[in-house]
Amino acid sequence: MPQISPARIAALHGTTILAIRHQGQVVVAGDGQVTLNNTIIKHQARKVRRIYNQQIVVGFAGATADALTLSEKLEAKLERYNGILTRAAVELAREWRTDKYLRRLEALMIAADRQNIYLISGNGDVIEPDQGVVAIGSGGVAAQAAASALLHHTQMTALEIVKAAMQIAAGLCVFTNENVSVEQLAADDQDAG
Repeated sequence: MPQISPARIAALHGTTILAIRHQGQVVVAGDGQVTLNNTIIKHQARKVRRIYNQQIVVGFAGATADALTLSEKLEAKLERYNGILTRAAVELAREWRTDKYLRRLEALMIAADRQNIYLISGNGDVIEPDQGVVAIGSGGVAAQAAASALLHHTQMTALEIVKAAMQIAAGLCVFTNENVSVEQLAADDQDAG
């Protein structure tokens, strides 16, 4: 996981985003809770959404305005690079790390297409998970651990794993709730299995 300053950790604590690739499916989920300091101010926010002609799914942990800015930047990169997520993610991370304005954005991003899942950070990181599971936010460690265990020790589908792992994270993290939004992509036929 990328190193984040203590000041940024406070801004990133209010969510859980989980992505998994399993059995020909890519599933990204986010909880719906929005927290301001110690108060829950919204229960059903959508922190996961589709961009670039519905072909890419993104999820964010961090400040909402920053997340939307990054989503727009990623979509512009996808337009420029003909929908190639890997190239767009690398270019976004490079710009995010070097641009004076973007460097101040307080968010982490997960972006996925049918073939790839990436964690993108303002440190210039574009990380592809080894086992097709990655999570961010305050409940990210719990969600990723639960999803990894379910992936290796059950016959559950990707969607079932994500829903169960998010429920486990919500039971452990006070900044995560059980109102989960999910986006699902079918992997290409040659990748299914």
